[in-house]
Amino acid sequence: MEELKNYGHQHPLLTFNEEQLLGNGNGVVDCSRCGGKVSAPCFSCVECCGFYLHKTCAQAPLELNHPFHRHHPLLLLQNPPYTSDETCVCDYCDETCEKFIYHCSCGLYFHIKCALFTFNIAERNLKELDHVALEDPSFSSKNDGGNLGKCFVCWEPLAMYTYFSLGCGFNLHKKCAELPLKMDHLCHRKHPLVLQFNSERRACKVCQVTQQRGFVYGCSPCELAIHIDCASPLPVIEDKSHQHPFTLFWRRVPFVCDACGTEGHHVAYICGTCSIMVHKKCISLPRIIRHIWHFHRLFHKYFIDKEYLESLNCLLCHEVVDTDYGSYFCADCNVIFHMNCALKENNWYCIVSQENEDDKSLDIPVNSITKVLERNDAGEATVIEHCEHKHYLMLSDKMREHGDKCCDGCLLLISAKFYHCLRCDFFLHKSCAQLPKKKLFRAHGCDGKPFSGPKPFILTSDCMFECKLCGYLSNGFSFKCNECGDALCVRCFALCLQDAVKIPGHKHPLLYYFHYEEQCSGCGTVILGIFRCKDCNFNLCCRCVLLPTTVKHKCDDHILTLTYDKINDYAKYHYCDICEKERDPKHWFYRCETCDTSVHVNCVLGEYSFIKLGSTYNEGNHEHPLTFVKKIHYYPECVECGESCKDISLECAEPGCNYIAHCKCIKPAIGDKY
Repeated sequence: MEELKNYGHQHPLLTFNEEQLLGNGNGVVDCSRCGGKVSAPCFSCVECCGFYLHKTCAQAPLELNHPFHRHHPLLLLQNPPYTSDETCVCDYCDETCEKFIYHCSCGLYFHIKCALFTFNIAERNLKELDHVALEDPSFSSKNDGGNLGKCFVCWEPLAMYTYFSLGCGFNLHKKCAELPLKMDHLCHRKHPLVLQFNSERRACKVCQVTQQRGFVYGCSPCELAIHIDCASPLPVIEDKSHQHPFTLFWRRVPFVCDACGTEGHHVAYICGTCSIMVHKKCISLPRIIRHIWHFHRLFHKYFIDKEYLESLNCLLCHEVVDTDYGSYFCADCNVIFHMNCALKENNWYCIVSQENEDDKSLDIPVNSITKVLERNDAGEATVIEHCEHKHYLMLSDKMREHGDKCCDGCLLLISAKFYHCLRCDFFLHKSCAQLPKKKLFRAHGCDGKPFSGPKPFILTSDCMFECKLCGYLSNGFSFKCNECGDALCVRCFALCLQDAVKIPGHKHPLLYYFHYEEQCSGCGTVILGIFRCKDCNFNLCCRCVLLPTTVKHKCDDHILTLTYDKINDYAKYHYCDICEKERDPKHWFYRCETCDTSVHVNCVLGEYSFIKLGSTYNEGNHEHPLTFVKKIHYYPECVECGESCKDISLECAEPGCNYIAHCKCIKPAIGDKY
């Protein structure tokens, strides 16, 4: 057996053949340098201490002058030069390096296997691939879930006529194993392009995308990189999304793509019949999509007559869309998206194949008023049956008598005309009574599932829920997804159906910016995804948009009103009358003008502001049903934790049972379950 004194290990190493490897254990061991599975011939420690090496890893040079990185030599290190809480990432495959690595003084790191295998490709040392066989096409379909089913050069899925090695994990398309090391290219005539690592992470000169791993063709003096696929584009491309073929056209100056309206470089494809010029990636744009931000189908258009449009603003980014170039458009609503905005997030849209589908017939709301029993002379329903209440409801405008009551639908104070039950303490705003029993909802994708179109949401009031959008716990009405069970309070549901929001605290409409990070003008919180005014520096988070304009609290006998501006400039008045702490006069607060009471928003609303007092909770472990209560004049001790019940609590109404507990102390805890 050949003996080898090896760098990085204290004992000599012996060469093992397959029989010796199997006789030394179960034959399944990892290389102590690269971490891969060891196959014979290999090296093993003479002291049998569990140290094994691939033959190529054992013979790896301590210094490697790599043709794909000519500026400096690569030095073999036993461990990454990082602390234990830092991560070293290979600059070729973009995977973590944990053991032996090749390192360059310019800050590059390579797995030992990545450095050695790419060196053999660069040196055309294809005898290293003698153990590699041409694999049948079924291989890629069986292994498409990981890197094993991808080419080690271009990182695309493997197909027919592929170099394949199960032992070392290096799998190559035949064309990738035989790439030219240099090429003269039409888009860069000053110097030849050289196959190399994309060490500087440069964006491709053709497609403007920066790939994180693999090779590129580059010119170091000109600081230029081109992806392998972009360097040899197809001369003609046909796609079912367009009726004519596209022909390759090299350009030495930038152009504007007719499909998406953004700049392109060097490689263009033209359709002479339609007189359009596009990026390669824009040839296969989906022609019809459904989008999470719009109910109807959107059609891709290369241009639109401006006379048919009421607005030229993209529904997602709210910036002007140039209709001389490509966009996604709904003719029924005059709604338009930039192409790149519409397709920015893969889980926000789905491709539609039905050309003649009728959008208008999809959403036929089911009325929640099950029966109208009486109408007045103006045709207004005065007595109704509602699907979420067992008694008749009567229309009323007696605010003096019921002005401190809350709507059982949205849990806000009732206002204007409302329906109420004469037999029990049940109230509904007229608008809440007219909510549909069932409605398709566009702005929802079930967790873990790709967006497939509008989802049916069902109006319900049969349980406690946590709103998916605002996060408040509530026992009012909710709209629940019929597929995944996600629930939205009726206020959030209505908000999501609007393209622009008008609130009393600001004179301009507010538009929602999904990727915009800014400080909320209402509460001061910095948040990503905000309602923003295009005309002035005014932003609101979702919770502040939904704040009730009037509330009732025990701190004052009158109704408190949401106040948007400071009332005076005297610092001594800028305190909350509930918590007695200082409040920021720039932020919104609730105020009673009669008593000059000013309070923080959170002090008024609290944690359970959308739970109706007196309603029943049946989900706890207590033997009797519990009722939501709020003690004012005395604060009994919680039977679970012993602290005083000062906020909303759950009390047993069973005669002789003195059980009362904080909501958070109930098992299962409210908020953990919902």
